[in-house]
Amino acid sequence: MAKSSNPFEYDFSAMTDVTKMFEQYKMPGIEMDKLVDAQRKNIEAITSANRLAFEGMQAIMQRQGEILRQSMSEASKVMQDMAAAGTPEDRMAKQADVMKKAFETALSNVKELAEMSAKSNTEAMETINKRVTESLDEVREAVQTAAKQTKGGK
Repeated sequence: MAKSSNPFEYDFSAMTDVTKMFEQYKMPGIEMDKLVDAQRKNIEAITSANRLAFEGMQAIMQRQGEILRQSMSEASKVMQDMAAAGTPEDRMAKQADVMKKAFETALSNVKELAEMSAKSNTEAMETINKRVTESLDEVREAVQTAAKQTKGGK
């Protein structure tokens, strides 16, 4: 497999070498192919979770950039409006309105970013949790198979 710039791609063909290495340590009732396949699935799940987390981080960073651009544009407009305001009382009232709006917008933006982060983390953890559940089922099945083979072999 050619070297990719994507840090979340993995060449699983190297797993065949591991299979060959483990073949010399064969143990009764343990199927090395299933063991290696389970590890491959574990690596794929971790890779997928990392990819989801990375994509979530990118989306958050992109949104932060959008928020910054929007804030700078609004700040420029506010400064122009403030300069155009008439009396000192008008300026004070305008400044209070601007501060209130800025605070509300900041709270809204923080909430949005926190929700994006939580969603990304949840997706990544769901991937890992699913694989852990599958892995435990595989272990249970392997133990049951080994037990049947041991009983049948006696």
